[in-house]
Amino acid sequence: DVERSRGLGDVYKRQDINVLALEVYKPGMAQLLARMVREDIPNIRLLRGDAVDIMESMLPSNYLDGVRVFFPDPWPKARHHKRRLLQPGTFELIASVMRPGGILHVATDHAEYAEFIEETGDACRYLIRRHEGLATPAPMSLQRPTTKFEGKGLREGRAIHELSLIHISEPTRPLYI
Repeated sequence: DVERSRGLGDVYKRQDINVLALEVYKPGMAQLLARMVREDIPNIRLLRGDAVDIMESMLPSNYLDGVRVFFPDPWPKARHHKRRLLQPGTFELIASVMRPGGILHVATDHAEYAEFIEETGDACRYLIRRHEGLATPAPMSLQRPTTKFEGKGLREGRAIHELSLIHISEPTRPLYI
């Protein structure tokens, strides 16, 4: 399970789950380290750096059971959209480091970004939407902690958009060149 370190919940106290938390900001790392010590959470490994760079250079194919991206920066101005974490290439990269059956779990309170995430995730040939009530259980919990970003969005009246995608071993559509 890989996670950007914001919003780690009690689910990570489960000893049967190992977590690789990725964080680019020192304050975020310091907060997580303090919580790990204070709450005696031994199953988290923390890496400082850009999640895309880490997935490209440090994680082998079919390595993760899941990836969680909760409340990524929406970069709402059109000229900044290229800075968004979830781009077409990022979906492909995430799929490449997840095992077949792995889950990409995303949440945002930004409606336009949510629409973009859904469209872009649906376009990724190695990901399909995971619908509630599937006979096959998810390889990780789909419980999601409430982050400070979610709390702020809810206080401001924004809806929370959540999406779960499953990594499949065979592409859903052919690739034409």
